[in-house]
Amino acid sequence: MENVSWKVEGMSCTNCALTIHKYLEEKGMDNVKVNFIGGEVNFDLKDTSQKTILIKGIENLGYHIKNDNIEPVSPPKNFLKKLNFHNNGQRFIFSAIFTIPLMLHMFVHIHFLMNPYVQLALTIPVYWVGMRFFGKSAFKSLKGGIPNMNVLITLGATSAFIYSIYGMMISKAADYMFFETTAAIITLVFLGNWLEDKSVKSTQKTINNLAVSQKTKAHMIAFDDQHQEQIFEVESETLRVGDLILIKSGEPVPMDCKILWGEAKVNEAMLTGESIPVYKSQKDLLIGGSTLESGSVKAQVTAVGKDTVLSNILQLVKEAQAEKPPIQQLADRISAIFVPTVVSLAILTVIGNYLFTSIGFGSSLLRGIAVLVISCPCAMGLATPAAIAVGLGRAARKGILFKNARSLEVFRNIQQVVFDKTGTLTTGHFSITDYVTTIDTVTFQSIVVSLEKYAAHPIAKAIVKEWKAEKPIQFASIEEIKGLGMRAIDKEGNEYMAVSYKAVSHLTDDNTHNVYITKNNELIGWLNVDDTLRPEAIDVIKQLHKNNIQTILLSGDSRIKCQRVAAQAGIDGFYAEQTPEQKLQTIAQLSAKAPTAMVGDGINDAPALAKATVGISLSDASHIAMQSAQVVLMNHGLTHLPLALGLGKHTYKTIRENLFWAFFYNIIAIPIAAFGYLNPALGALAMGLSDVVLAINSIRLHYKKVV
Repeated sequence: MENVSWKVEGMSCTNCALTIHKYLEEKGMDNVKVNFIGGEVNFDLKDTSQKTILIKGIENLGYHIKNDNIEPVSPPKNFLKKLNFHNNGQRFIFSAIFTIPLMLHMFVHIHFLMNPYVQLALTIPVYWVGMRFFGKSAFKSLKGGIPNMNVLITLGATSAFIYSIYGMMISKAADYMFFETTAAIITLVFLGNWLEDKSVKSTQKTINNLAVSQKTKAHMIAFDDQHQEQIFEVESETLRVGDLILIKSGEPVPMDCKILWGEAKVNEAMLTGESIPVYKSQKDLLIGGSTLESGSVKAQVTAVGKDTVLSNILQLVKEAQAEKPPIQQLADRISAIFVPTVVSLAILTVIGNYLFTSIGFGSSLLRGIAVLVISCPCAMGLATPAAIAVGLGRAARKGILFKNARSLEVFRNIQQVVFDKTGTLTTGHFSITDYVTTIDTVTFQSIVVSLEKYAAHPIAKAIVKEWKAEKPIQFASIEEIKGLGMRAIDKEGNEYMAVSYKAVSHLTDDNTHNVYITKNNELIGWLNVDDTLRPEAIDVIKQLHKNNIQTILLSGDSRIKCQRVAAQAGIDGFYAEQTPEQKLQTIAQLSAKAPTAMVGDGINDAPALAKATVGISLSDASHIAMQSAQVVLMNHGLTHLPLALGLGKHTYKTIRENLFWAFFYNIIAIPIAAFGYLNPALGALAMGLSDVVLAINSIRLHYKKVV
């Protein structure tokens, strides 16, 4: 199965996205995600031979797939088809050239402009451009079964245009002259759409900046036939895994790579939000998109293209943007029936005004047209995606990675945050403080290192780093017992264990040590490893308390150590000596009482992270913990946890404000137009500007104080 990601042009509202979504699902595609703001379409394709059919199908719906590996459509042959406009700004300028003279006669008496044939000649180019864009899109959306906003624009402009031509044909042009209405509707909608496009694009600013940072130059290292080192410049996209590159001071890291020689201070602010440079030396990994602030290194490329950290982040953010949180589902249901409802209201407006007022059919028709063009299904569709785009973008800029849009919405209700201890509240940088053994020290250390080198826990890694095995034991089998430790059997059948107190409680009453070592179920020693509290932990806990969020420590460590860490950090309560199963049960109980966020980093935290209302992982966590979490803090710490919670709450607040404006606008605007207080031209402009208001309100999230 292939995951397909296409860039699709021409989506102007949520109904466009619904049309493509419906088409792909009808064709049997799985995991369909359509983001009309970013123009992204993602789905799982089972049969690759269907790709050409799907491309033609989407093109037939009125949209254009823009991908490097898709052949462009053959160029048009006649002049009119060659006259293509690339954006709404160009369409607006072209239309305005003809519309301004049409509108002049309303303010200045110019006799020849009153001639209906002159007005028709000026209207035709505008109507032609409008129908190429709005009419084509409207027809194809009706064909797709989900009428979009352009149906309303097409009906409004066409009604005025045909009515005016009818007046000319019966020689009553003066009573039927609405050519300027036709041109004004099309021109002002193009203006509104252009302003909307510019506003919506700015909601994507942070994500676009990340994408741009992927494209850079690289200094590739190669060797000639004399084995002399040669350095030459290449595009970063041409690099492959295993290539050697030179990165100089002040240059960006072109792709993910591992340092082979040299040392440097690296600014990873683009990915973590932290401006303080990180020291890197031999064997350390560099993330593509970061920048060397000082020093030079030679490195080997470890990942390129879609496999790099930055590409994965971008892909996750785009997927999160395409997902619909629960609050959007109501707006989508309304958007799907909005256009037929508005058309019905417009017809009722014409009939009602004609039958129950004395204004005549012409003015009644104008009111019906005003109802069509003032209505804005886009506003309801834009309300959620615009806010989510800005929220996710600001989060990404600060090193907070939301894997789905649902997390942003769920964060508004979080009442308690549960922390794992080791590697989450503490630094995870351990050192052995003391140990006792009943056998000789060298053998004891060899047993410990031989066991712990297979463990993923930070304590085990610290022990292996500090101690060396003189004669490592060759085990026949070894396994990690979740929440307890390591168990192994050597070739002679001896069983060794490096475990927590729970596994040896039948052998000793002393529960004050970190790791207990047994051989054939006999205790042969123990060791203590000390950890330190993360420097930002106390401030983070204080900020959470300030926002009335309860804090809880949940750990598999001993009660004494958990109590000490909880007291140091100022945490409200703690659960100690918990197995992964017990952690899962505890989180389930806490989540049942109130929405709960869980922050963890180890293998034993994965089930609890998945069970919590929102699971949060650190960037240096184990792979399974990062996979189980919905949110990843990329700055190697807890610093931005309050910001993540604040962004979630304020993004949801912005969505509510946007939806209120969208519904309020349509509820107020339609009756105003129906009773004749708004002409179609002003309605067309107001419709476009309503979307701009939502985009601007969403952009406020870029700068708004959320913590």
